[in-house]
Amino acid sequence: MTKILTGGVGKVEVTQAIGGLGIDSLDVIPSSDMDAAVKLRAGQADYYLGTCHTGAGASLGVLVGLLGSASCHTFGRSVPTEDAIAALLADGKKAFGFSMDQIDVIAPLMARAIAARG
Repeated sequence: MTKILTGGVGKVEVTQAIGGLGIDSLDVIPSSDMDAAVKLRAGQADYYLGTCHTGAGASLGVLVGLLGSASCHTFGRSVPTEDAIAALLADGKKAFGFSMDQIDVIAPLMARAIAARG
C-alpha cells in the first residue's frame, strides 16, 4: 500500500479527489506539512501532495526546508503531462505542490502515476 499525505489549504479536497478514483493500492490521508515531513523522512509515508492558492511557496515551504529541494517539486499553476509526472517520480521526487484551482486535474494525474509505479 502506498501512503500519500495531503496538506495545505486544499488537503481535504485532494484527499477526496484521489479517494473518489477507487485506486485500492493508495492510502490517502490529510496531514499537516510538518507531520508529513517527519513521516516522509522516517519512511512512514511515501508521498506528499500540498496545495496553496498559487502552488508555489506555501504548498511546499516546510517540506523543502526539512527534506531538501531535491525531494520536492512545485507545479505552480501549470498542469503537468503524465510523462512529466512519471519523470519526476522516477527522479525521486516525493513532495509536490500545486494550486488549489488545479486539484481536480492534478490530483488524479498524480494518483494514477503513483499507483502505476506499484
